[in-house]
Amino acid sequence: MTVEAQDGFRLTYSTMFDPPESLHQRFEAALAVARAGAGATHPMWIGGQPRQGQDRFETRAPADRRQVLGVFSRADANLVKEAVAAARAAFPAWAATAWQERVAMLRRAAALIETRVFEISAAVAIEVGKNRMEAIGEVQESADLITWYCDQMERNQGFEIALPDDPLPGWRSRNATRLRPCGPWAVVAPFNFPVALAAGPIGAALVTGNTVVFKVASDTAWSGSLLMTALRDAGLPPGVVNHVTADGAVFGEVVSADPAIAGLTFTGSSEVGMDLYRRFAQGPWPRPCITEMGGKNAVVVSRHADLDRAATGIVRSAFGLQGQKCSACSRVFVERPVAQALRERMITLTRAIRVGDPTERSHWMGPLINQAAFDRYLRCVSQVRQHGVIDEGGHSLAQGDLQHGWFVAPTIARAPRDFRLWREEKFIPLVLVEEIDSLDEGIGLANALPYGLTAGFYGAASEVDGFLDRIEAGVTYVNRPQGATTGAWPGYQPFGGWKGSGSTGKAIGSFWYLPLYLREQSRTVVD
Repeated sequence: MTVEAQDGFRLTYSTMFDPPESLHQRFEAALAVARAGAGATHPMWIGGQPRQGQDRFETRAPADRRQVLGVFSRADANLVKEAVAAARAAFPAWAATAWQERVAMLRRAAALIETRVFEISAAVAIEVGKNRMEAIGEVQESADLITWYCDQMERNQGFEIALPDDPLPGWRSRNATRLRPCGPWAVVAPFNFPVALAAGPIGAALVTGNTVVFKVASDTAWSGSLLMTALRDAGLPPGVVNHVTADGAVFGEVVSADPAIAGLTFTGSSEVGMDLYRRFAQGPWPRPCITEMGGKNAVVVSRHADLDRAATGIVRSAFGLQGQKCSACSRVFVERPVAQALRERMITLTRAIRVGDPTERSHWMGPLINQAAFDRYLRCVSQVRQHGVIDEGGHSLAQGDLQHGWFVAPTIARAPRDFRLWREEKFIPLVLVEEIDSLDEGIGLANALPYGLTAGFYGAASEVDGFLDRIEAGVTYVNRPQGATTGAWPGYQPFGGWKGSGSTGKAIGSFWYLPLYLREQSRTVVD
């Protein structure tokens, strides 16, 4: 029984706030199994074979850094090159496989991920520091993304369209256009969604006939290995998908320099994404480079807004996964007459958040991912104290068992508009609130940065169209208590950014995503 089959409950990021009791019971059972299996040594998979490198590293639980979660090989450049070579060798046969067969295999992979949703999500909760509902949601989303791409491949009949014959007397000139795969594809997934943001692009690349070399962030190597196990167990041919655990700089250098890599999907920071994008463009010919990058996502609140709804949506988006989402809300612009009332509601909700071991049902916020994030939080709150006002939070949490993890308090603050934290994405649970005199001012401030990922609005029905028409963001939410800037789900909310938040202007889980992994071939055959 999967998440989708329980008590008529369908899990999405919008429905996760009131799950059936059976979901918690199944997660608890899977959690015990995951904890028992922690600390194992995990191989890479290259060309269908397990591989180990000479150098090793450990991953540890961010909620309790005493706990070793797994031991992994740190691939050097030669092993990454071997993975590229394996993907290249497997490409001709995979590309020649009928698209209907590829769809069938990827549907098996999605079904297998879904049957293991609790097993994988338990590891994700431990390793990433996600609360159980966010972790279960991510793994279910992974299966849904692959299924969505299979659906789109079928809906478009393999992206082949017959065109009119040329009007030639005495001849038959048959015309068609077909989208065809590009070749070996590199996928780089971030720590915050190591399963969904690997499985999604992997599924898109594979169903369209490309082969794959992928890595996830080293902090979440266990999650990446569990995804690879599911893909391998689904029966994909050797070399069609290859998994390496390598430092990002090593992996990026190899895949950007090797012309055998036909395309790249990267999810992560704007700095790294733009560097890869530029380096990828320096090859012998242009290659598709899909970069899903950061955000400095704003919410604009009208004096006519439902403030309870607005406060709920903002707090959920600012502090879900400890603010470590590219879609997290980090800026709020609220019209002056209701600013204090909104701030008070946000403070009340924030004080009610329970922080601790994210696998425990009562805890909504877990730890930051590592010491670098922890130190960044402390630096930022110190700077806010120097330049502005902290209304809530602003300190680390080290009481009891929390001293062994990277725990911090969710933070609401105010600062001058020229303060740099208004502009810089920090991936921490800190939201800045500013008063505005008009919606025009708020929308202008929201649009002023080079990012354009998500945005939220709370206000009257008569104000909605003006916001949507003017806001420069790829994903928008209006009057949404489930999340002001977060919570996209395949088939419901396509997810992708504008400007410095994305290189394609197309969205994950959208109708226009698969063609990014394909190139067009026009065919004319004269009989």
